[in-house]
Amino acid sequence: EHPEIQEEIYRKDNRLLTLLKDVYVESRDPPVWVKDGGGEHLPCKQEEKRLTKLGHLGDLDVKKVPKGKISIVEALTLLNNHKLHPQIWTAEKIAVEYSLELKEVNSLLEFFIPFTVQEFPKETKKAI
Repeated sequence: EHPEIQEEIYRKDNRLLTLLKDVYVESRDPPVWVKDGGGEHLPCKQEEKRLTKLGHLGDLDVKKVPKGKISIVEALTLLNNHKLHPQIWTAEKIAVEYSLELKEVNSLLEFFIPFTVQEFPKETKKAI
């Protein structure tokens, strides 16, 4: 729209060009120090994993989980075990068995309750 602005944009400024020619930039990478460790690798921070305790549902679940976590099948199993035998499957035993924090196990047992499936006998279905 404004030809004077376009002209100013494309106009060469010789004073700036001479100043630019005086600028010299030299860049070097820092020297790389490589230790010859004979194939020795630095340890990577890897998450420690444990094998899952799956039982008869092993084909449905993952085989390894990070320590401090449980798989879905393990969660359902431990909740069911605690529900059926709370005196045997205490929060402390579950925490040790599954490498979990006791506080998290207590929360899990308090807030997650497995469903109970009940089938009614055929005679009862008619009465309902």
